[in-house]
Amino acid sequence: MKAKDLRNMSVEELRKALQEARENLFSLRFRHATAQLEKVSALPAARHDIARILTILKEKGA
Repeated sequence: MKAKDLRNMSVEELRKALQEARENLFSLRFRHATAQLEKVSALPAARHDIARILTILKEKGA
C-alpha cells in the first residue's frame, strides 16, 4: 500500500484496512512458524503497511 492511496481513504476504510493488515500479519507469522512461508520478506512488508496505516490515522486525528 502506498501512503498516497491511504490518504485518500476515509477513517472507516483505514480502520478496515488496518484490521485486514493485522490479520494478514498473523497469517504470515503462523505460516513462518510452521515453515510454510516461502517469501520471508513479506513479514517486514506487512509490518510497514500497518505502520503506514496507523500513521495516516494519527494524521487524520482518528
